[in-house]
Amino acid sequence: MLLRDQLHFNGQLFLRHRVRTGLLLLAVGLGVASVILLTSLGEGARRYVDREFSSLGNQLLIILPGRKETTGGAPPIYGTAPRDLTLEDAQALERIPAIRAVAPVIAGTASVALQNRSREVIVLGSTPEIFQVRDLEVSQGEILPDRTRSEAMAICVLGSKLKQELFGNSRAIGEWVRVGDRRMRVIGVLEERGESLGLDLRDMIIVPVRTAEQMFNTPGLFRVLMELDGNADFARAEERVRAVIRERHEGDDDITLISQDSMLAAFNNILTTLTLAIAAIAAISLLVAGILIMNISLISVSQRRQEIGLLKALGGSSRQVRQLFLGESLMLVSMGSAAGIAVAWSAVLVMARLWPSFPLAPPWWSVPAAVGTALVAGLVFSLIPARRAAALDPVLALRGQGG
Repeated sequence: MLLRDQLHFNGQLFLRHRVRTGLLLLAVGLGVASVILLTSLGEGARRYVDREFSSLGNQLLIILPGRKETTGGAPPIYGTAPRDLTLEDAQALERIPAIRAVAPVIAGTASVALQNRSREVIVLGSTPEIFQVRDLEVSQGEILPDRTRSEAMAICVLGSKLKQELFGNSRAIGEWVRVGDRRMRVIGVLEERGESLGLDLRDMIIVPVRTAEQMFNTPGLFRVLMELDGNADFARAEERVRAVIRERHEGDDDITLISQDSMLAAFNNILTTLTLAIAAIAAISLLVAGILIMNISLISVSQRRQEIGLLKALGGSSRQVRQLFLGESLMLVSMGSAAGIAVAWSAVLVMARLWPSFPLAPPWWSVPAAVGTALVAGLVFSLIPARRAAALDPVLALRGQGG
């Protein structure tokens, strides 16, 4: 039987059994679409993390107080490290040739008020280098001056959302706001940036590090952010940083170093594994579709015994009968896969318009994997019905018996 004849024969069969054909196409299409959509979420999460880390700046190295390896848990955050990481430690790190900029950070929360308007926001105490390391720009005014490296000045830079909440469309530069129990003069407003790794840059305030030290009554730093030179060797720079801290901390290596690349690689590994796991779970729906194809095909064999007997009586071989049923299954799977791909891509495009901040996109392997799994499932689960049809005795089949 020619391929053209088989396609025509199966097409006529699909038209005669529209409900059955529709159910099979729906099952396969939903399975393929679910694989593509769920893997799109995993790939979108991976791209989102990549973009968030790129917004931190290039060649980033982060120092946390306390050593993770010795505590067996997460690095300490506030006041639980064996020894505080101080501003003097950060200043000593500036002398390392491979380091381009060092930004010590003290973090806390405080209410920022203007007249009868008040908001509880994150307060970052740092030096002018925080703008370079975190790639921050101001849309109005200026950044922290150089004097804030050593002086507790009553000045601040507002996030764009915080400025809008307090001042509306009025000018904020030069005005005074109350931060906690202190009055501070606004010298700048950050440009619109959105969130970065869960930190809403629009809804925060940056003050001099010495000012934050007094506000929160702590000599210890929350983090030290460092930007390395573009051609710097990370491993050598990390060892030099550890050597400086050991020298200042009486020989103790009581810090945790995290590089931007290591964080990004860890997140990528986690999200890639998660995406593969999600794809495997979604592929189960394709196996269910394969079982549905097998059951309906077995019913079809019983209903088409006389048709099969006539085909064999006219000279059709068992191989040709088997090919008819396998071809029918593969045609159904192919059409269902095409419909599933169309639905999935349409859904991805719609969701990308609704949530443009999340880079939703199917990974390159999702479509071949989904279609390949569907074809294999359709082929494997149609083997039993095809063999049963091929084994029918033509005489008994014409009488409606056998099978």
